[in-house]
Amino acid sequence: MKYVVKLSAMLLILSVGFLSAEEEKPFPGKKGQWHGFDQYSWQGKKVVVPKNVADGKPWVIRARFWGHEPQFDFAMLNKGYHVVYCNIGGLYGAPEAVKRWDEFYKFLTEEHGFAKKGVLEGMSRGGLIIYNWGIANPTKVAAIYGDAPVMDFKSWPGAGSGGIHKAYGFKSEDEANAYKGNPVDNMAPLAKAKVPIIHVVGDADKVVPVAENTAVAEKRYKELGGLFRVIHKEGVGHHPHSLKDPTPIVEFIEKNVEGK
Repeated sequence: MKYVVKLSAMLLILSVGFLSAEEEKPFPGKKGQWHGFDQYSWQGKKVVVPKNVADGKPWVIRARFWGHEPQFDFAMLNKGYHVVYCNIGGLYGAPEAVKRWDEFYKFLTEEHGFAKKGVLEGMSRGGLIIYNWGIANPTKVAAIYGDAPVMDFKSWPGAGSGGIHKAYGFKSEDEANAYKGNPVDNMAPLAKAKVPIIHVVGDADKVVPVAENTAVAEKRYKELGGLFRVIHKEGVGHHPHSLKDPTPIVEFIEKNVEGK
């Protein structure tokens, strides 16, 4: 009888231990508020916590321009998604940027139990990192939302600034122009993983021309059998980004993300 009592007590202690391990682990850094949601910030990283976390802890990683036209971010927070950020400014989706996101992904999934697949959101030059990281990690991507995204840095005015040459280690303009590692050149891994893609673009965009970025990617992705939807804003340039009402973007992701 005593043995049974002791065994029961031990099982109780073990079960309490497992429950404690499953509790929400606090995020590092400074706690603050972001539009009414708890936000944790540290070393160029941010995690915004929804008021009610959805099953499976889904998440969106925002690339660049934190807080700019955040309609989609608000909508996903209200759906129970965490919205996170890892600063990779000045790296233009180069291998070092991919490495930093790899480390952040490991932190989110292994230390905080986030879903194994995340939604990637990138505006303008943020398109380079969401695509380059996604292409390197296609099985870790739930969906991609690109907003006037750069998908071929050769077509983007910022390419001539020297920043891209430095980030990628190009020694000359000819080397940069010969580069075949832009997202438009490497859509196959995402198509094979059946990653759904949605873009929002302004048809009059002269900064990131649709014809040289989204249109090329859309054609190639569909030829590979992938799902690629584009929402066109007639007469609109590079700005404003997003949609006043992000419902079409949210509905596309909810409809097409695996498990939804």
